[in-house]
Formats: sequence, structure tokens, C-alpha cells
Amino acid sequence: MARSTSKDAQDLFRALWSAYSATPTNLKIIDLYVMYAVFTALIQVVYMAMVGSFPFNSFLSGVLSCVGTAVLAVCLRIQVNKENKEFKDLAPERAFADFVLCNLVLHLVIMNFLVG
Repeated sequence: MARSTSKDAQDLFRALWSAYSATPTNLKIIDLYVMYAVFTALIQVVYMAMVGSFPFNSFLSGVLSCVGTAVLAVCLRIQVNKENKEFKDLAPERAFADFVLCNLVLHLVIMNFLVG
């Protein structure tokens, strides 16, 4: 039983890896950026758990900045993906401009939260 489960898991991993290898490079770069943002948020949470959360608004600002940036990058990935028919009329440049503008607004709100 355990052997077949292990083999099934390996087959699943191989199938996912072969499907992901066909992903365009620009989407892989966005995926790396999302993983970086999530990893940075996790590091901040671990640091807060080990050291403490004295300036709690700084902790919240950092984590929400990382999570918000990751969410916006996922939205960018959805809009730039050629296989997504819902955004076929949207130019990649327009999607990137929306991403930059939304990041600017997000970080202005984060900075306002830090100061206030």
C-alpha cells in the first residue's frame, strides 16, 4: 500500500514537472517573484514568533506588503497568460502597468499605516 502511494506521488510529481516545463519563461519569472514574496512573509512571521512583535504595526505592514504584492503578481500572471481567454484583448503592457499602479497604491497605504 505504501509503495503504490509513493509511486503515485512520484508519477504525479513527474507529470506536474513535465507540464510546468512547457510554461513560458515570463510566467516562470512571475512565479519566482510570487514565491519570493511569500517566502519573505514567512521569514517575517518566523522572526516575529522568535523575537516578539513589539512594533506590531511594522510587522503587519511588512507581512501585508509581501502578501499584497504576491496577490497582485498572481493577478498579473493570470492576465499575461496567453492560454487565459478571459484577458485575450488585454495587452501585456497594460497588465504590467496595472500591476505597477496597484503596487504603488498598496505601498502608499502600507507607508501610511506605518506612519499613523
